[in-house]
Amino acid sequence: MNEMRITSVQDVLHWEDEQSNLQMFTDLLSHLKGKTDLIVLPEMFNSGFSMRPEQFAQTIDGSTVRWMQQLAQQLDCAICGSLAIQESSSLATQEISSLAIQEGSGFVNKFIFVHPSGAIDQYNKRHCFRMSGEHEVYTPGVEKLIIDYRGWKILAQVCYDLRFPVFSRNENDYDLALYVANWPQVRRAPWRTLLQARAIENLAYVIGVNRIGEDDNGVIYSGDSIVVDYRGDVIFDHKDTASVHTQVLNLQALNDFREKFPAWMDADAFSLQV
Repeated sequence: MNEMRITSVQDVLHWEDEQSNLQMFTDLLSHLKGKTDLIVLPEMFNSGFSMRPEQFAQTIDGSTVRWMQQLAQQLDCAICGSLAIQESSSLATQEISSLAIQEGSGFVNKFIFVHPSGAIDQYNKRHCFRMSGEHEVYTPGVEKLIIDYRGWKILAQVCYDLRFPVFSRNENDYDLALYVANWPQVRRAPWRTLLQARAIENLAYVIGVNRIGEDDNGVIYSGDSIVVDYRGDVIFDHKDTASVHTQVLNLQALNDFREKFPAWMDADAFSLQV
C-alpha cells in the first residue's frame, strides 16, 4: 500500500474509568469504516496516566484489548494505543504475533497494535517517567518493536521515549514512528520540537498523539497532536480541543526523498545496550 490513512484521536480521558473511555472512543470512531487504515489513541487511553495500576490494570486478554480487537475487525483497520497491563504466565499467546515480555514482571505500560484480523503486536514502554514515579510502578521494556502493516514499517513508542533518540534510531528499518502520550502542557515546547527532530534525523514520518484536559492529579494537557513529514514539516497540528483527524501519508514520496537526500548513509554506527 503506497498511501496510508492514519487517524489520530485527541480527547479528554476519564480517570481510571475504562467503561466511560471505551464508550467515548466507540462513539467517536464508529463512522470510520472504510475511511482509515490505522487509528492511533493516546497513552493509557482507558485510564489516564495513573500510578495505581492495581486499581484498573488488566491482562492482555482483558476487556480493553478485546474491545480493540472487535473495533479493528468491525472497521477493517488497525487500532493502537497504550494501557496498563498486568503480565502473567497465562497469556493467550496464540493471539499474539510479536511478544517482548519478562515473565512475572508485574505491571507494564504496554503499546498494543491490533491488526484488522485481531492479531496483536505489543511493546513495553522502555523509558518510564521517573518524575512521576512511573519507574517505581511499571517495569520498563527491553525490546524495540517495528510493526509490519500493509506494506509499511511502523515503530512503536510511548511518551517519554521521545526524549531518547538512540532507542528510536532508524537503521532503514521503519517508515513511520508513532508516539502515543500523556504529555503535560507545561512541557509542550519539548514535545513539539522533539517530534520534529525525530522525523528529521530518522528520515521518517512521525505522528504524536496526546490527550487534552486535566487529570485527577491536577496535570493539564494541551493536546498538540501533530503529524510531521520526513523533512520535519508539520503537516497537521491540533492544539487543545478534541479532534479526530485522518491524514494520508505517501510511502513513495518518502522513499523518493531518502534517495535524493541519503543522509542515512553517513550515520554513525553504534550498538544499543539494554
